[in-house]
Amino acid sequence: MRIALLSDIHANTEALTACLRHAGEHGAQRFAFLGDFVGYGADPGGVVDIVIRYAAEGAVALKGNHDQAVEKSAGYFNEAALAAIEWARQTLSDEQKRFLASLPLVARDGTVCYVHASAASPERWDYIDSPSAAKRCAEAAKSLYTFCGHVHDQLLYFEDANGRMCEFRPTPGTPIPVRSRRRWVAIVGSVGQPRDRNPAAAYTLFDRGREQLTFYRVPYDAMVAADRIRKCGLPESLACRVELGI
Repeated sequence: MRIALLSDIHANTEALTACLRHAGEHGAQRFAFLGDFVGYGADPGGVVDIVIRYAAEGAVALKGNHDQAVEKSAGYFNEAALAAIEWARQTLSDEQKRFLASLPLVARDGTVCYVHASAASPERWDYIDSPSAAKRCAEAAKSLYTFCGHVHDQLLYFEDANGRMCEFRPTPGTPIPVRSRRRWVAIVGSVGQPRDRNPAAAYTLFDRGREQLTFYRVPYDAMVAADRIRKCGLPESLACRVELGI
């Protein structure tokens, strides 16, 4: 069973479509969408519709902090992010907003835990940005495998023989053995807004049977996504981030 793990899509249908196509070509049979479907990008409605369709077919779908901001106060966002949240509020239908509001923060499936931020107090939207944060997440998840987004990066943390969490930076396209004799916390990357100066979309594929994890980068037409951001009147900085991967 191969599970495609997609997070931080951020209203970027071009990037999402490319990742879904790539995942299908690489044998994905299930899908898990780890939140932040809206924000930053031009097409929140298009992305939410795709996630609704996959969720109806059994995919995991979780709430991210940008999704929550559509229904609640978003005071901690910067001005550009707030503008994109307001754009989502204006353009999403009532049905799409109800879908986002109904999403859980955490989902579990046997030895797997899915969460947008950290399984330790997921409602606080803490970042897993260190081995100690990964350790707290793994302990709260109580699972062998925990898959997260939120950080807009691709990282893998693993538990060593002494119970410490260690950080590993994966090479895209290279399968990594993730044996079930230890705990793993994977940050799956951002589909719609990577921030490592590489605009290619990012997602991860988990081969549950083989106990392998492969992090991917998928080139797509980021210029089109950036032009759509400009055309709908969102801040120029959001278009530049998509174009340049910053």
